[in-house]
Amino acid sequence: MPYNLQEVIANKPSRLTSGHRMCAGCGAPAVARMILRALKPEDHAVIGNATGCMEVSTFIYPYTAWKDSYIHTAFECAGATISGAEAAYQSMKAQGKLPEGKETKFIAFGGDGGTYDIGLQSLSGAMERGHDMVYVCYDNGAYMNTGIQRSSATPKFADTTTSPAGTVIPGKMQNRKDLTKIMVGHHIPYAAQTLAMTNFKDLYEKAEKAIYTKGPAFLNVLAPCPRGWGYNTEDLMIINKLAADTCYWPLYEVVDGKYYITYKPAKKLPIEEFLKPQKRFKHMFKPGNEWMIKEFQEEVDRRWQELIDLEEMTNKEEN
Repeated sequence: MPYNLQEVIANKPSRLTSGHRMCAGCGAPAVARMILRALKPEDHAVIGNATGCMEVSTFIYPYTAWKDSYIHTAFECAGATISGAEAAYQSMKAQGKLPEGKETKFIAFGGDGGTYDIGLQSLSGAMERGHDMVYVCYDNGAYMNTGIQRSSATPKFADTTTSPAGTVIPGKMQNRKDLTKIMVGHHIPYAAQTLAMTNFKDLYEKAEKAIYTKGPAFLNVLAPCPRGWGYNTEDLMIINKLAADTCYWPLYEVVDGKYYITYKPAKKLPIEEFLKPQKRFKHMFKPGNEWMIKEFQEEVDRRWQELIDLEEMTNKEEN
């Protein structure tokens, strides 16, 4: 990204204001702010937000941190709510009831609890129907807002309040659901997995593509949680970088069915580098629990290789 373009992006006004009540060291505000920064200044946005950390901390009536139109909706409804708003907009536009020259974009935000689990049916329906909208999952890997309970996005062996690591079970016993791949299975024009790293380039560019791709788009964005993961608040970007460099959270996009890996670490780090700074995995480093780290590494390696194979397979003709 040329320096002058970086400057332009940095100077765009923030559409999520400071003064919200998200925790220090939380990944979600950085994610939301950068995604909304990808909007053209002249465009308006309608934001739908499922119940969760972001909703309860950014919209405490009568105060709001959002500068665009904002709809709080229930856990299970973000996909349905924002697709309904988009359908009403298209109808009013067709009837000539809206002014010319001003675009409105429709963006839904939901945590992994409201996306992977409770809201999956309305998300799936919105994607299948082909609404011109973006659904953003800020994935912090558990139901953080209600007490750090496990979700289907929680990685295996993580210690949560409903999968406590101890003598009975060694944390969550199931592997994390691959929601990005499930969304790709809806044959939508754009889906991507990303996170906020040191320069935000990957996140910004994918947000821009998602917002300005005609039709449904999905972004799965890692949003670490200092309370649920147990890392120092100042280490947010370090945790994000380790997630990418260990390939725990691969950065890639799927454009019209073709896979493109957007970040391949020069040196793929062992998964211990990502696990060790987090208290939710501390039991994995006790003597006798080496098998957990080995199993976790094998799953990360398997998924990374699968992604490499998909990139090669779906781009055969170009190569």
